[in-house]
Amino acid sequence: MSLWALERRCWAEGYTLVCGADEAGAGPLAGAVYAGAVILPRGLELRWLNDSKQVTPKRRDLLFDEIRDCAVAWAVTAVDEKTIDEINILNARLLAMERAIRSLEPAPDYALIDGNRDKGITLPHAAVIKGDSLSANIAAASILAKVSRDRYMEEMAEKYPEYRFDQHKGYPTKLHYEMLDRYGPSPIHRMSFLKKWEAGK
Repeated sequence: MSLWALERRCWAEGYTLVCGADEAGAGPLAGAVYAGAVILPRGLELRWLNDSKQVTPKRRDLLFDEIRDCAVAWAVTAVDEKTIDEINILNARLLAMERAIRSLEPAPDYALIDGNRDKGITLPHAAVIKGDSLSANIAAASILAKVSRDRYMEEMAEKYPEYRFDQHKGYPTKLHYEMLDRYGPSPIHRMSFLKKWEAGK
């Protein structure tokens, strides 16, 4: 299946500016969740473009620059860990995507959203399961979100070096739990994600 098949259906229905939206960082124990939204030029073929999890870090960095250089519009937004604790991660990731979509200029008239949930998305849209491997625009959005979040976690590693955020990016790895056991939660940990860890202490 072409990465442009979903967009072509939207264009056939009369929509002209179709964006893709995706998030990165729903699973980590620490840090913000990021979202990207992108409108690529119609039919653009970018080498290596795919679901960000299927692309090597080096190629993600190259695609990050290419996408921003050639996109009709792009945006990256984040929802911080305190808000995640307040509204839960599902609502936070949807809020991040809605903000990213609303930040696009020119504004899209239709959105392709990665996943099967769409609460709070106000633009006409479709939720697409595994959309980052089915839509060029969602794949591009996933790259922007993933690279932006990884770079943010590298900045947090400089701020809180004892947690080694540059190595695990906040995900629940053995190393991360070892650092939690040693130092306790940092200011950027999602406390709602640490209930099992706290119960096991």
